[in-house]
Amino acid sequence: MNILKNIFIGFLLFALVILVPSCAVNPVTGKSQLMFMSEQQEISLGAQYDPSVVATFGVYQDDALQNFITRKGNEMGKISHRPNLQYHFKVLDSPVVNAFAVPGGYIYLTRGILAQLNNEAELMGIMGHEMGHVTARHTAQQQTNQQIGQVLLIGGMLASKKIAAMADEAMAGMQLLFLSFSRANEREADRLGVEYSSKIGYDAHKMANFFEVLNKMNMSSSHAGVPTWMSTHPDPGERNLAVNKSADEWQAKLPNQKFIVNTNEYLKLIDGIVYGEDPRQGFVENNIFYHPELKFKFNFPGQWKLVNAPTQVQITAPSEDAVLIFSLSGETSPEAASQKTLSDLKLTMLNSEKVKINGSDALKVLSQQVNQTQDGKQEVIKVLSCFIKKDNNVYAFHGISDGTTFNNHQPAFESTMRGFSTLTDTSKLNVKPDRIKIIQINSATVSLEDAFKYYKVPQDRFNELALLNDKELNYQLHKGDLIKIVSK
Repeated sequence: MNILKNIFIGFLLFALVILVPSCAVNPVTGKSQLMFMSEQQEISLGAQYDPSVVATFGVYQDDALQNFITRKGNEMGKISHRPNLQYHFKVLDSPVVNAFAVPGGYIYLTRGILAQLNNEAELMGIMGHEMGHVTARHTAQQQTNQQIGQVLLIGGMLASKKIAAMADEAMAGMQLLFLSFSRANEREADRLGVEYSSKIGYDAHKMANFFEVLNKMNMSSSHAGVPTWMSTHPDPGERNLAVNKSADEWQAKLPNQKFIVNTNEYLKLIDGIVYGEDPRQGFVENNIFYHPELKFKFNFPGQWKLVNAPTQVQITAPSEDAVLIFSLSGETSPEAASQKTLSDLKLTMLNSEKVKINGSDALKVLSQQVNQTQDGKQEVIKVLSCFIKKDNNVYAFHGISDGTTFNNHQPAFESTMRGFSTLTDTSKLNVKPDRIKIIQINSATVSLEDAFKYYKVPQDRFNELALLNDKELNYQLHKGDLIKIVSK
């Protein structure tokens, strides 16, 4: 658990440094406010967060989409209340519908939310909303207010006997990114989103339309590590009415401005974007984890919960007193990977053994860490690791459990490790993700439902794709209209 102690100390020192109150002028309201973070500290914090966000969620590779968002985001930043702040915009490779910002001008949109949007005006409204959280310093205030609470949370993890907490330690700090804003903050961010998107020439009424879509989705926050918009942006009540009213007011203030929507332009921009989970980055069937890109597979115990993240796979026992962590080691040999793990985690090696895992050279290592609890007793954490050399990579399994329950879980650890093998099944190797496909209607008039039938959309996905298009199934389409369907 020493690694958790290091995190605890780091957060404590950070809190002691930043929690020095100062009086600052809020860039949006122009009023003085008590702020525990200077602008430079805010920018530094964002720069520290960004690599973790990218490593945890991955960046979605689409140059045209990224360039458009960066260009429009910078244009918006110049007319915002913090025009001198350097903004950064990134598309995350996550299917979850969300967008979020961190202090210092870092704004993230998931490919999930980009797939759900239907025009540029909606996108600008969402970007303006997130920029509003930054310009009004909601993100900075929110994070500083929660630093002490986060320190106490991590301190509590040190005393926890649930080993599953160790698997989530990397996410513990990341949770600061997903703190819910207050309703007052949401209202202000909505107003700023309307103002900013209107000033660069977009119809902010479409922002209100998208909030209605989000409400219809009744989204779950169960997706690996990334909460949804609704869980991080609580509805302040009558949001749609307030946004529409604000849009009316700003359009009246800008009588010479042309307010665009750009539906077709946006749909063409997202044509081909990955929709939903991407099996190329790993998927599960019948308790077997397959990775087509890296060409390996392994089985894992029934009833255990697997979470596949870009940096590691976490497999947690139903009892939550054991966890298997699988990842790329970054080393060139099993021996080097073993030494680095022992050193980084302050583990004491008990024994090691060179073995063959389905033809691959591997090294099995049993280690432990002994800690003193607050009541003076000793707590033993045991780790069974297996470092496997395949092609040019070294993969690492770590089976972790409390010393008192380790023997109960060791057979499951070893079975999973022995199951690691080369993936040769072409049906698994060639699996493809779903992608958004933009279709142009050629008939004079046709309902959305009939269009789905014509393009052989599975009937059990009709409602899902109707919502994806923000239309009812009986909506009448006309020649030249564009719609989204999903295909491989």
